[in-house]
Amino acid sequence: MPVADHVMRHAALRPGRVALRGPLGELTYGELAENVHGAARHLLRRSVSPGSLVAIGVADPVALLVSVLATDLAGATPLVGDHAWDRRRWARMIGAAVVDVVVDAPLPYVPGPAVEHVPGPGDRAWACFSSGSTGRPRAVVRTRASWTASFPHLDELAGIGPDDVVLVPGPLSSSLYAFAALHALATGATAVVPGRWPAGSLAAFLKQATVMHLVPHLLPAVLAAPGALRTAVAGGAALDPRWRAVAERAGVRVVSYYGATELSFVAADADGGGLRPFPGVEIEVRTGPGGVLGEVWARSPWLAEGYLGGAAGPLRRDGDGWMTVGDVAHPYREGEVLRLRGRGDGAIQTGGATVVPEDVEEVLRKVPGVGDIVVIGAPHPSLGSVVTAILEADGGGPPPRALLEAVARSGLDVAQRPRRWYAVPSLPRTRAGKPARALVAARLAADDPDIRRLT
Repeated sequence: MPVADHVMRHAALRPGRVALRGPLGELTYGELAENVHGAARHLLRRSVSPGSLVAIGVADPVALLVSVLATDLAGATPLVGDHAWDRRRWARMIGAAVVDVVVDAPLPYVPGPAVEHVPGPGDRAWACFSSGSTGRPRAVVRTRASWTASFPHLDELAGIGPDDVVLVPGPLSSSLYAFAALHALATGATAVVPGRWPAGSLAAFLKQATVMHLVPHLLPAVLAAPGALRTAVAGGAALDPRWRAVAERAGVRVVSYYGATELSFVAADADGGGLRPFPGVEIEVRTGPGGVLGEVWARSPWLAEGYLGGAAGPLRRDGDGWMTVGDVAHPYREGEVLRLRGRGDGAIQTGGATVVPEDVEEVLRKVPGVGDIVVIGAPHPSLGSVVTAILEADGGGPPPRALLEAVARSGLDVAQRPRRWYAVPSLPRTRAGKPARALVAARLAADDPDIRRLT
């Protein structure tokens, strides 16, 4: 079923319920349904049809979602990008794929009869960009059902219902936030879409929000004044267990999950007991002989079709319906907790040893004064790479290098301990809010003056 059909159903049942609230105003479900039909009629006049790819880059997140739903209702494939992209940037981002229509302003309303589209089960109905934490974002395409059929499972895991106010505090060009907004609308909840992290006005948003989607590093700011928040849904990176405990004391339940744009949901942790397969998902960790870590493979109804335009990327598949993006984990057996260790293509080869950056980051993130940290491999003439840590200070400046090294000695093997230490005022991040590892490495290699060596 198209997400737009869910909206129409809620519009018939609760037309006065606020559906969307953004920086420029709000729409009830009745108003949203009417706007979506009017915008869909406009797209149909522009010869949009099933199979068309509609690139959407609208600054106002409410108008953007109207465009997405209108495209969905017309049976075409919406692809959300940044409103600042011009056609040349769009062309670079989507590779060999062909965009039929570019929507860079709110779609006009065209009067007329209701738009109806009967989707086929294999329609390529959604496309969104991967986060780009380890490289250039890629446009990932999927069937409509690979998103929408998972909605009830998230409802049950997170307890999200039509009376909730769901805060989606990030750019909708990120699949994490796009999914969150569309799921809220399909549920009949109110989706609050500021378009970016509302740093200066977070407390005001939290007075009304009962549910929030976010990346884990934002959780501390939320828990400082949680307001009406009941549930935080955290994805995109590993969750530090200490923040789950802090959240519980603040009366906020944390539901964390592991997934990827290409795989959608893979595993979830709804109670602090560890990551277990998301409903409908089979998991394998494929290790070599004597391997300590292996690649995570998933098989489920939620997997994507691949990359638009045949772009190359980390997604691989076998002949039995299993897919991987190269993430690594400890060996896994059915019924156990998935012990994820991070993205395999970020592994550091140093002096014959393999170091997973997330293992190092997990230990060092606990040092007082460290707000967030990225570990990369810096080129070395004899070792291949050396483990290098770039940290973002938490408030009053970075902790002393002596303290960092002491923690590294106590919690890390010799090969895992950083040889070089740097501090930066603010780590660059992806649209989803995750540290942009590849960009950090590039800035360090270019001798960025904002990255200061710790001595």
